[in-house]
Amino acid sequence: MQVTFLRALDHVEGFEPRAQGAFLAYLRRILQNAIRDHVRAVTRRPQAVELPDSLAGEEPSPLERAIGRERLARYEEALAKLRPAQQEAVVLRIELGLTHAEVAESMGLASANAARMQVARALVQLAEAMDER
Repeated sequence: MQVTFLRALDHVEGFEPRAQGAFLAYLRRILQNAIRDHVRAVTRRPQAVELPDSLAGEEPSPLERAIGRERLARYEEALAKLRPAQQEAVVLRIELGLTHAEVAESMGLASANAARMQVARALVQLAEAMDER
């Protein structure tokens, strides 16, 4: 309901009442569209499921090959030192390759710029933690 009223207030100057009950019909249409938008967003992104460790292969992952096992160990140790929100931001952006907008949506942040700042700050702390070793 809150989304409905906010959207209605954003466009209230363009509303023209043509009959009795027109405003309620206007609100109803906004609510229907908000529900459709939400359903579309939920169905676009499948639910995350953790894979069991038994599925891990013997060969090194692309990340392991790219930065080497020692650097990977340093990366994982440094990542573990970050706060959970910072860890999530780094994993979503760097490891999973999500855009800043997708990171914001996944983490419940206000905007892509908020996600960009969260990732940037986390990466600075990650780099400092990796250099401490």
